Amino acid sequence: MPSVLVTTASFCSQDPAPREALKEAGLEVFENSLGRRLTEAEVLGLLKQHRPVGMIAGLEPLTERVLKEAAEHLKVVSRCGVGLDTVDLEAAERLGIRVFNTPDAPSQAVAELTLAQMLAVLRRVAEADRNLRRGEWKALQGRLLGSRTVGVVGLGRIGARVAALVQAFGAKVLGCDPRQGLQMPAGVKRANLDELLRESDVVTLHVPLNEENKHLINARRLAAMRPAGVLLNTSRGGLVDEAALAEALRSGRLAGAGLDVFEQEPYQGPLRELSQVVLTSHMGSAAEECRSRMEREAAENLVSHLRTR
Repeated sequence: MPSVLVTTASFCSQDPAPREALKEAGLEVFENSLGRRLTEAEVLGLLKQHRPVGMIAGLEPLTERVLKEAAEHLKVVSRCGVGLDTVDLEAAERLGIRVFNTPDAPSQAVAELTLAQMLAVLRRVAEADRNLRRGEWKALQGRLLGSRTVGVVGLGRIGARVAALVQAFGAKVLGCDPRQGLQMPAGVKRANLDELLRESDVVTLHVPLNEENKHLINARRLAAMRPAGVLLNTSRGGLVDEAALAEALRSGRLAGAGLDVFEQEPYQGPLRELSQVVLTSHMGSAAEECRSRMEREAAENLVSHLRTR
């Protein structure tokens, strides 16, 4: 019986339908039993052990080495999520391995988490919570989202949703996108990145990570932001130079930040020590409705491709 390897953690913990769909398609299902992201060595070991024809992947590194070792039997990788930066796409194409993702499913969940972080930073919700738990009763002075200019970097599915959400609060929105000719969503004023950083009170990142934009937000660009600005990143950790961000926050150059993604995860860095930063553990898509839809779409993509073959 052909098999499929599921490496994304907590697969079908809320909805058994994706697993049943794989079994009904005649596939034996092997799953990640560690409950966490796998290392390169771990995923390679499982691929060698089970020799699957398909894989439902999380964020483990599917490097050229991994794909090359598995190419004899692996025909399709179906990512449960949007980003494909952990997959060597050139190697996959060269080896004849099809790669799919689920770009629509997480959009609303990530956009809502971005909004939650934005409000939490501006209204200092996490700071007030920590103070109260320590027995300190103090009303912290915050700022209104509706009075801010929000710069959205990347106007794909998620960025466009964020733009719509903040406009509902009355915020002005500037947008920039690396894709030439992309039409701005309604109510969003086009700007280049330098203009957006200079004119926005809040900057939120919604672009994929690649070699060209690693540390897109570095010390120079942080210095170009408005004094007392806020930076949000719910996209990919490598987009931000975290050491430079920590320094900008310590110096008071920026007022706050919200991050859900980090260069090294689990995150152990200095941003944890700064009270004006809201940190979450890469949970942008971790909403019940979103997770179920992602898993269903990932299973459908895998089964559909294998049937076509």
